Amino acid sequence: MERVSKIIANAGYCSRRKAEELIQKGKVTVNGKVIQIGDKANVSDMISVEGNFLNREDKEYVLLYKPRGVVTTTSDDKNRKTVVDLIQTSNRIYPVGRLDYDTTGILILTNDGELANLLMHPKSNVDKLYVVKVKGLVPPVMLKKLCNGVILDGKKTAKAQARAKKYDKKSNTSIIELTIHEGKNHQVKRMFEALGYEVLKLKRETYSFLNLSGLTSGEYRHLTPKEVKKLYNEVLNEKK
Repeated sequence: MERVSKIIANAGYCSRRKAEELIQKGKVTVNGKVIQIGDKANVSDMISVEGNFLNREDKEYVLLYKPRGVVTTTSDDKNRKTVVDLIQTSNRIYPVGRLDYDTTGILILTNDGELANLLMHPKSNVDKLYVVKVKGLVPPVMLKKLCNGVILDGKKTAKAQARAKKYDKKSNTSIIELTIHEGKNHQVKRMFEALGYEVLKLKRETYSFLNLSGLTSGEYRHLTPKEVKKLYNEVLNEKK
């Protein structure tokens, strides 16, 4: 038996915290009976959340090379293409974290709520490498500031890694590699803007040990069981 909140999260319906909120509000039943936080259920039990019977799908893990002009959501009120539209699946998968509309690169989608929550947790410390093209020639002193952290919303960002990959004096642009493990909203763009640099292009090259090898923009592949296990091990070890 498992806690019902964990079963709901693992099924991809919502986060475990949200599931507990729904349980508190009396919106979750097991075999027709309203439950309390901490209650457990069996695989054979009928679980209903907000009037919807829980569909316990097979776990699916997708690595997508997100192209530009696609939103990182499961639906969009402006009828723009979403990352889910790019993937052929009968499961209800959703993106882990977010990439901006004009940002490209690696993105994980899954219906494994437990792994998604672990990866997005502030203490997960998952390294993410971005390749950033900015207006202007970024000197070493500014790279050092990126590494030491910049002030966003009154708080200093965590230490990062930054190095210049290419300078183009003719176009007055720099290509910088920046590795961070936080996930603040629009963080990379805002870090450069805080130092006075406009981001022209942004691509996420790696997520932990995963990269885009073998994929072109818009393509995807499924993670192997070994890769999924390695992700779990990484985030669980970080939380200890």
